[in-house]
Amino acid sequence: MEILIDEMEGSVWVATTKMKRLHGLEIDPVDEEVRWGSIYWAKVTKIDKAMDAAFVDLDGENVGLLHNKDLRLFDKNGILIKNSDVAIGKRIQPGDCLVVQAKSGYLPRIDTMDVTIEDKSPRVSMNITLPGRHLIFSPMMDENRISKRIYEKKRRKQLTKMLNNVENINGCILRASAADTQTDILIREGKILKEIWDQLQEFLTGTTPALIMEGPDAVQRTLSDQATQQIDSIEIVTMERYQEVEEWCEIYAPDLVTKVKPIELPNQELDLGLFDFRDILDQIEDLFQVYVLMKGGGNIIIQETAALYAIDINRGGDTRSNHVINLEALEEIGRQIRLRNLGGIIIVDLLKFKTKKEKDQIMDALQEIVQEDPCTVQIHGVTNLGLVEITRKRRTPALQDRLNLVLE
Repeated sequence: MEILIDEMEGSVWVATTKMKRLHGLEIDPVDEEVRWGSIYWAKVTKIDKAMDAAFVDLDGENVGLLHNKDLRLFDKNGILIKNSDVAIGKRIQPGDCLVVQAKSGYLPRIDTMDVTIEDKSPRVSMNITLPGRHLIFSPMMDENRISKRIYEKKRRKQLTKMLNNVENINGCILRASAADTQTDILIREGKILKEIWDQLQEFLTGTTPALIMEGPDAVQRTLSDQATQQIDSIEIVTMERYQEVEEWCEIYAPDLVTKVKPIELPNQELDLGLFDFRDILDQIEDLFQVYVLMKGGGNIIIQETAALYAIDINRGGDTRSNHVINLEALEEIGRQIRLRNLGGIIIVDLLKFKTKKEKDQIMDALQEIVQEDPCTVQIHGVTNLGLVEITRKRRTPALQDRLNLVLE
């Protein structure tokens, strides 16, 4: 796998490729108002009884939405209280200051006429997490546990056994990449993340809301998400970005330091960027098309509605069986969902399958495919009409929205 880091229109673009084929894409628009994972010292401004939630001032400009289930408070004995049945208005009041973390990104909207205040407010939580490469540190959690994104029972059992044998790690969630990582590396990373949290404490005072720590950028998200992959090179054009990546790797991924390569592009007078040089811009442009052509001759249609994304598989000129086409299509659909950063409800209309065995094979294949997705993806089954029901909880706005902001 290769990681390509470029800057266009003042925004950071990070692409991952396998065999010159686009595998992942992250963009940080320069005007992004709230980044996923950012930590704020926020002030409660309003309690909404109907939603059992509170609106909080994040930084004097942006407002976050804090639901009761995301509240984390300590009682007089220092015991953490969460998921309380008590209404949020009886637990916190306007004027209270809380440490919160953005659980979704927010981009400024041009047309807000049909957007409600809760839609305009990024969701925040007091369940703070600090992501590393192999661990996620959660100061609101005493025990260690395995990431919920790891579905495979064998892998979970393996990680649980390893975790039980590791000392000096507390309040950490193990990511999938931890399975093949030496214990001393995990302990080192756990200490680094805890130290970061300890240093943040001195900023959690006063009555003025403020951004305390910005969430991971496109480069950091990519390097963490691809920790289980074999990374062959990390190519960067700008020296400033090169230094930032090298510093991150020295802390969290020493094995990748030698893979970081500054690239000097030929024919610089043509003003070509790294993505031009590596010839992946056409692949990125294809992500904004409704149709996706498959190798066998079939195609996929991806359409957004007000409530969900609908994905239709068409045979086209493909003469193979429905089952073979379905399996090929699902592989590409998993890639498209990841690259386009689709979220919410996703419905896939399969070609008709003949037997329960084919249905089971489809579900097994899809479960394996979504393992490559850095976001939480749940497969809810196949209906009698042959529709696969999927939900995906994305961290950042859809690729289309992010690109629209970049090109404004």
